[in-house]
Order: sequence, then structure tokens, then C-alpha cells
Amino acid sequence: MVAVRTAPVARRSSGRLLIAGALAGPVFFTSVVAQMLTREGFDITRHPISQLSTGSLGGLQVATFVLAGLGCLALAAGVRRTLTEGAGRRVLPVFVGIFGAGLVAAGLFTMDPENGFPAGTPDGPVARMSWHSIVHSAAAAVAFTALAVAAIVLAVRYARLRQMRPAVSSGAAAVVLLLPMSPEFMSIQIAVNGLVAFTWTTVVALSLRSAA
Repeated sequence: MVAVRTAPVARRSSGRLLIAGALAGPVFFTSVVAQMLTREGFDITRHPISQLSTGSLGGLQVATFVLAGLGCLALAAGVRRTLTEGAGRRVLPVFVGIFGAGLVAAGLFTMDPENGFPAGTPDGPVARMSWHSIVHSAAAAVAFTALAVAAIVLAVRYARLRQMRPAVSSGAAAVVLLLPMSPEFMSIQIAVNGLVAFTWTTVVALSLRSAA
């Protein structure tokens, strides 16, 4: 009787983890878009999203990064509990977890004010990056690379199951995330990468919850 009762409990627990993962992206971009529209001097064509973590209101974006990262860590736990067999079941939650941990680190270690933001900052790039800005950039690079690997793993899993539409979609997401950064359009590309990454995590979370 105990075993019978634990199965529904485990499913509910996994479902909650997957819902937390599904919400990470919408929460992140709702916060980011609201800040982009209201914070003086922010220009997405010049300033990466991470620069919202600077200035007197920077704590809001720090919290946004941390909450999104925790949501993706929950997603990793949900993936681990839900995918118990088949290709990628061991490595997929690991790489999703690295993405979540990287987002938390990127939030806690902020980049430098530069290029006129926050308002009052001298125009132009910072003369020398601070240590916390270096950590931020490294954490973000590791996070998005890990998610690209996770997308490749899931694409292979779907292909082996002959589910070609999600296989192609996941593979395309990996390609976008692995494209080299263009110095001229870097802030736009970072925003697009974020949109692709969080769309992928949301779709994966909802798909796994539906399948479970």
C-alpha cells in the first residue's frame, strides 16, 4: 500500500518541478521587458540584458537572474525524475542544471556599467573589466553552452525515437545558441539567445509534464 501511495506523490512532486522550470522563461522576460521600457537610458541595441543588473535598480535584474536560474535547476530535477530510460536520460538533467547554476552565478556577479548605462555613466566601453564582470561573462558563456549541449542531447533522443519535428526544433535551438557572437550586434544576439534558451526550457518542461 505504501508503494501505491508514493507513485502519485512522486508524480505531483515532479510536476511541480517542471512547472517551476516552465515559468522560468516567462518570469525572466516579463521582468526584462518591463525594465527595458522603464529604465532611463537603456537601449537594447547597445546594452546587453545583463547591464540591467547595474545601477540603483540593478537588484531587480539580479533577482530575475537568480529566480530564473533556480527555476531551471528545478527543471533539471524534474527532467531527472521524469526521464528514467532512453538516450540522454543521465546527461540531459546535468547540462540543464549547469545552465540554471550559470544563471544564478551571472546574477550574483554583475557586469560593469558602461556605454552610458545606467544614466550618468560615461559613454563608451569600460577601460578595464572588473573581476565580477569577468565572472559574469564566464558564467553566462558556460550556461548557454551547456544548454546548447542539452538541446543537442534532446535532439538525438527525439531522432532515435523517430520524432523528427521536436528533434529538428531542438537541434535548431542548439545551432542558434552556438553561433559566434557578432561584436556589432552582440546585445541583440544575447537577447535572441535568451529568448531561444527560455523558449526551449519552457517547451521541454511542458512537454515532459504532459507526457508524465
